Amino acid sequence: MTTAPLQQFLDGALGDRVPITVTPMTGGGSCEVFAVGRGPSRWVLRRAPRHASSSTAHDVLREFRILDAIKDEPVSIARPVVSCDDAEVFGAPFYVMDRIDGRPILQGVPDGWAAAPETHGRALEELVDALVAIHAVDWRRCGLGDMAPAADYLSRQLARWVSQLDSYGGRDLPAARRIAGWLDAHRPADQQHALCHGDYKLDNVLFAPDAPPRLLAVVDWEMASIGDPLVDLAWALIFHPGPEGTMRLGMAKAPTFDTAHLPDRAQLVDRYATRSGRDVSPIGWYDVFARWKLAIVLEGSYAKFLRGLSDKPIHEHFGSQVDLLLGSATTLIDGGEPT
Repeated sequence: MTTAPLQQFLDGALGDRVPITVTPMTGGGSCEVFAVGRGPSRWVLRRAPRHASSSTAHDVLREFRILDAIKDEPVSIARPVVSCDDAEVFGAPFYVMDRIDGRPILQGVPDGWAAAPETHGRALEELVDALVAIHAVDWRRCGLGDMAPAADYLSRQLARWVSQLDSYGGRDLPAARRIAGWLDAHRPADQQHALCHGDYKLDNVLFAPDAPPRLLAVVDWEMASIGDPLVDLAWALIFHPGPEGTMRLGMAKAPTFDTAHLPDRAQLVDRYATRSGRDVSPIGWYDVFARWKLAIVLEGSYAKFLRGLSDKPIHEHFGSQVDLLLGSATTLIDGGEPT
C-alpha cells in the first residue's frame, strides 16, 4: 500500500511537511499496527481490521476519543496524536499515538527480570495499581458523560452478549446459555460506574525491560467503556501467571515468572479494594461473568475464522480457549474452584 495519502494527511493535520516511514508491526490484538517515523517522532499507527467480528468491534475512532479525553489524567497510556476516519488514506480508519519502548508479557518475562525473581510480584502489583488509576478517572469531567450506560447495567450486559453470540451465526454453545441463566439469577447490584479498559491483562500493558518491573503504558483500548470496574478486575485475574490462572499468556519461552514470588489472587483483590475503596465482596459473580464474556468475545473471532474471513492462526486457537473458559465458569457455578 502506498503511503503517499498518509503522508499528505499527516502533513495537513500537523501543519508541516516531513517525510515518513511506515513499517508493519506484530501485536495490536485484532487491529493492525504500524511503526511510523516522522522526523524525530516515533509513533504507532493503529488501524481497524478489514473484517470486524461485529458491528461494534474495533472502533478505533472511539478508542482515540477516549484516549484523547484522558491524556492529561494520571493514567499510564501512549499519548494520542491524531485520528483519521477516511479509509482512503490508509485502507481503514486509524489513529496515531506515541510509541512506548516497553514490552507486553506474553511469551515470557524480560531477561532483565530473570536475574531478580524476588521482584516479579511487582509486575502484578503495578498491574492492579494502574487499574485503580484508570477506575479513578473522573470520566464526566473528561467529557465522556455521553458514554454513561443506562440503568440496569449488568442486566443489559447479559442481554447484549447473548445477542452478540447469536449474531455470529456459528456454534450454539449450550454451556454459554446455561451460564447466562445463572448470571441473571444471581446478578448483584450495579457497581458505581467507572472508566473501564475492557480487555485488561498482562499482554495489554507495556513494561520496562529492566527490574524491578515498571508499567509504562496500558494499550489496546478498543473495548474501553464506562461500565462496571469489577469486570476489569475479574478479567485480569483470569490471566494470573500463577497456578490460579485460567488462561496462560503463551508462557512457552524461558524465562518465566517465578511463581513463588507472586501475590495470589486474594492478595491482588485485597490490594485493589484497599487502593480503590470499592466493595469487592461480589467478586465471585464477576469471576463467572468475565469468563463467560471473554468466551463470547473470542468466539466472535473464531466464527470469523470458520467463515474464512480471518487467516490468523490465533483465531483458530480461540475455539479451544472458548471451551476452556466456559468449562471454568461452569466449574465455578457448580461450586468448584476456578480452573
